[in-house]
Amino acid sequence: MKTHFAGLDIGGSTIKCLLVDAAGEPCGDIVEVRSHVKEGYRRTFEQLNQAMAQLAAGTGIQVDDIAAIGLDVPAPCSNGVVWGKANLGDDWVGTDIRGEYSKATGKPVFMTNDCNAAAFGEWMYRPEHNGGLLYVAPGTGLGGGLVLPGGILYEGNTGLALEVGDLSVPRFEDGELPVDGRGRAGCMEAWVSLMALRRQLGKALAKPENANHELALTDAPIEEKAFRLRDFAEHGDALALSIFALQANVLGHGLGDLASILDPGLIIIGGGLSETGFRDWFIGEVRKGFAERAMAPYQKCPLPPHEPTTRIEWAIGGDGAAAYGSARKALQLVAGERAHA
Repeated sequence: MKTHFAGLDIGGSTIKCLLVDAAGEPCGDIVEVRSHVKEGYRRTFEQLNQAMAQLAAGTGIQVDDIAAIGLDVPAPCSNGVVWGKANLGDDWVGTDIRGEYSKATGKPVFMTNDCNAAAFGEWMYRPEHNGGLLYVAPGTGLGGGLVLPGGILYEGNTGLALEVGDLSVPRFEDGELPVDGRGRAGCMEAWVSLMALRRQLGKALAKPENANHELALTDAPIEEKAFRLRDFAEHGDALALSIFALQANVLGHGLGDLASILDPGLIIIGGGLSETGFRDWFIGEVRKGFAERAMAPYQKCPLPPHEPTTRIEWAIGGDGAAAYGSARKALQLVAGERAHA
């Protein structure tokens, strides 16, 4: 009897893989293999098969014991078809990846994007929570996912919902609307992302008052300087903290607007910032921005004892949230499992 389910989180640099049993409990350790997605999806299928073999060996089962597979990809996708290249190779776009991998393995396959999978994983990591959950992940860009009350992953009409980085931000920088990495002016990703961090740092270092800052005195490329900015923030550097405070404030304002539309109750922030030493300070700045923007009903109940109506918390699943979410969706696909059933 096939009683295990694999979650395969496909990234631009690594593929993280996790196995769960029929009860949805993780089995063994997370397996991580190097990603070669730019070499094409068939080359990636070889890596996925290698990872599943390692998962099976680590738990003492056979690959044949894996009943279904959950995949997530770092790109927009709909019904198993990748719609945008992102960090993938050219042959991914327009291909029914779900169908092709199902044929290659002979197993049912569920597929979504990485932020949807992470959102579902974070919801599943909270068995005491049965309400909604909005997930946002500042990284190279700004992704998001939404789980409705009862554990229903919301993907939209075509599977392309929750591109939270597209949210309009009516805020100017030097008299202009900033542009994100895809050329969109005035969107949240143009303010909250690694791409935005590079631009914001470059502008800050060009100011006379920062001429003697350590990062201004090096000829390193802006990408390297931006990568080092977290270390400076860890040590209380005023310039670094001012940039992260700006991003946190804009994110908080955006979450206030999203709360008015979605009323999720629980907002989870994922991504690399969740692992920094200044994470408590950062989420405090996000909450301040949220308080400035969100309408009163989305902040606290008007009846005593005035309980909060929206909580903002850090992700708890770490690097394994997306793989876990994908594995649990694979379990649902075969068993008709409902969350908390």
